Amino acid sequence: MALDDVKIKQLQDTANRLRILSIEATNAAKSGHPTSCASMAEVMSVLFFNTLRYSTKEPKHPSNDRFVLSKGHAAPILYATWAEAGLFPPEEVLNLRKLDSDLEGHPTPRLNFVDVATGSLGQGLSVSAGMAYVGKYVDKCDYRVYCLIGDGESAEGSIWEAMSFSSHYKLNNLCAIFDVNRLGQSEPTALGHKIETYEKRIQAFGFETFVVNGHDVKQVADAFAKASRVTDKPQAIIACTLKGKGFPGIEDRENWHGKPLGDKAKDVVNALKEQLHSANRIPHQLQSPVCKAPNVDLKAVKLSEPPNFKLGDKIATRQAYGDALVKLGRVNDRVYAMDGDTKNSTFSETYKKAFPDRYIECFIAEQNLVGVGIGFGCRARTIPFVSTFACFLSRAFDQLRMGAISQANIKCVGSHCGVSIGEDGPSQMALEDIAMFRTIPGCTVFYPCDAVSTERAVELAAQHHGIDFIRTSRPATPVIYSNDTVFEIGKAKIVKSSGADQCLVIGAGITLHEAIKAADALKTQHGVSIRVMDPFTIKPIDRDAIISNAAECGNRIVVVEDHYPEGGIGEAVAGALADQVNIRIKKLAVHEVPRSGPPDVLVDKYGIGSRSIIAAVHELLA
Repeated sequence: MALDDVKIKQLQDTANRLRILSIEATNAAKSGHPTSCASMAEVMSVLFFNTLRYSTKEPKHPSNDRFVLSKGHAAPILYATWAEAGLFPPEEVLNLRKLDSDLEGHPTPRLNFVDVATGSLGQGLSVSAGMAYVGKYVDKCDYRVYCLIGDGESAEGSIWEAMSFSSHYKLNNLCAIFDVNRLGQSEPTALGHKIETYEKRIQAFGFETFVVNGHDVKQVADAFAKASRVTDKPQAIIACTLKGKGFPGIEDRENWHGKPLGDKAKDVVNALKEQLHSANRIPHQLQSPVCKAPNVDLKAVKLSEPPNFKLGDKIATRQAYGDALVKLGRVNDRVYAMDGDTKNSTFSETYKKAFPDRYIECFIAEQNLVGVGIGFGCRARTIPFVSTFACFLSRAFDQLRMGAISQANIKCVGSHCGVSIGEDGPSQMALEDIAMFRTIPGCTVFYPCDAVSTERAVELAAQHHGIDFIRTSRPATPVIYSNDTVFEIGKAKIVKSSGADQCLVIGAGITLHEAIKAADALKTQHGVSIRVMDPFTIKPIDRDAIISNAAECGNRIVVVEDHYPEGGIGEAVAGALADQVNIRIKKLAVHEVPRSGPPDVLVDKYGIGSRSIIAAVHELLA
């Protein structure tokens, strides 16, 4: 929208009103980041009141333009902006950081105008790239995605992973805004105001760049307009700004990060008010969305046909994952798969072959892989399945941690878990992944043991809103379940039992099959009967089934897992039984950094094979 002198003055006044409200809110909270808000005030004014197309009645309408505040510590000015837009009264911003207010210190989706939680820096652009990809290639709707990034957080590698992804896929509907205000939290940033260096780096990653004085309303507006006309690449507005802009005695000074103005607030507010062209707030004429995003039904998702396997057939659960995903894709075209260049190992390539337009290669950049997946799940546009080796998902733990705060809907599938992968050695062995995902609030952790249970785990994950982790294995394992077996989240299965069982053995994935071998050997060679349980989900774990079955087995339990002991299945079981008395538990796990070797040899060497299970049972019985 072209600006005349009247509009320029209105937008400048709005910027200063946003500054004032940010000062008042942080002073009321006695904490916050008013100087970080001040550097981006003109950008926010121009973006929300001259550029964005959105409805205040429906802040998360699927056709709205999107805005992600990656520098989440500047939340007060985001809240002030939505108040200025008329979503809620400006005085409500003064509830910033109060326990009973959703206007938290950093944005979360408890607010209806926030898509993802931010505040752990460097993550916003990956999420924005995911949203932009959905807009361009899935919804095929011309909403645009804007992400405001602090110059300090641009030191994070995840920012550059996201930029590489965005240019590779020519996301011309994505605009990154770099607020280059020179100052970090404890000292000046590495580049300060070396704007030319920022520009060269950003251009090298394939973005169209626009350098502006971030406090010049007309320059900012012109840059946004030019950016919207770029057709073949993402854009970046590089805004040269000053931290604490407009705050006398504070502007561009160190040691003011994350501090309310306190006694200085009154004088600063008065100085800002003196700059207003009009004492009265003028209502803004907002731009409405121009496209109509298609209606989406994510609830209509299930396997196109039930599992179809023969008992005893050997199939790797990672292979069953790929097949199950194809079955989902036949029913719902909003199921998307993405991978970090491991698709021929995770078997996500099976989905790519079936539905090449619904597969996204994210290359070896796991933080961006998960961030993009979280962006894909925003506003309930798709069901994203993200896969790689389970050990590499640890690189994206912070993205997953923030995903829980974001109320994200993302399905993570990690293959190549444990020592059972064999000769590749410990760098490729996920031995911490169950512990990692168990710590994420609301995350469901599936650990299927055969092809049938894997297909059902994939189906249940797709139907469940939230973060899910499916742990798949490299070796082929026998099918032990009939095709019509019903699985539920949080419900264990008993795969071997008798009326004379003396011990309950709990295994999962590879170790469940070791437990079955141990049960057969104990019965035939020693006349000892044991009960074998498959937990199916490690979180939530079936506490009631464990307690009841343990009681029928003399209150003796052996837990065996292809994982380090800390945070794994054994600790999940022990935690579930914390209030129980007289139950003895023996936990078998990998207790040291393993070596390369044949899978069977490693399983036995590290004490999680059938031989070790037999010894543990004898020890409990003794």
